Amino acid sequence: MILPGRRLLALLACLLTPVLALGAEWNLGTLMGELAGQRGGEARFTETKHLAILDAPVVSSGVLRFRAPDRLEKITEKPRPESLVLEGDTLTVTREARRHVLKLSDYPQAAAFIDSIRGTLAGDRAALERTYALHLSGGRERWTLSLLPRDPKMAELVLRVAIRGSDATLSEIEILQADGDRSVMTIRDAVRAR
Repeated sequence: MILPGRRLLALLACLLTPVLALGAEWNLGTLMGELAGQRGGEARFTETKHLAILDAPVVSSGVLRFRAPDRLEKITEKPRPESLVLEGDTLTVTREARRHVLKLSDYPQAAAFIDSIRGTLAGDRAALERTYALHLSGGRERWTLSLLPRDPKMAELVLRVAIRGSDATLSEIEILQADGDRSVMTIRDAVRAR
C-alpha cells in the first residue's frame, strides 16, 4: 500500500519523467536554442597560432565580449595591444593608435569565417548553415560543433572550424586552415550578461 505522501511523489515522478527525458536530449537544435537564449557575456582567452613559417607558436591573450545579436569584441592585451570590434557588417581594428574600418561585405570569405564564431555565439543556426555543413558530437557536458565550409573558395582558406563547449558555454575554438596553419583559442572565466 502506498501512503498518501508517497502517492504524490509517485505521481510527480510519473509526470516529470517525460519532461526530464526531453530535457536530457542533446542535439544541434537544443544547443542552438540555448545559445540563442543568451544576451551576451565576457570571457578571458588565450590563443595559440601554429604557423608553418615560424619555429614556435605565437601566443596571445586578452578578453572576448559578445552582445547579442551581432557585436563581438576581441581585445588582445598580450603580446601587443590590439582591438577588433565587429558590429553588424563593420569591423574596426585598432592597433598602435591606428584605426582601420572595414566593411565585411567587401570581404565575403572573411565575413563567413568571422560569422562562424558570431553565429555560434548567437545560436543562429540558419546563418551557420548558409555557409557551413554542421556536425555536433558529444553530449551536453562536453560537445564539439564542427563547421565545414560549403563554398569551395572558402574551403581553399579554411578546412574546418571546431567549437567545443559544455552546455551553452564555449571553451575552445580551433581553426584548421587549408595551408596547414592552425589556431586554438581557449576560453575561460566566462561571465554571462545579465
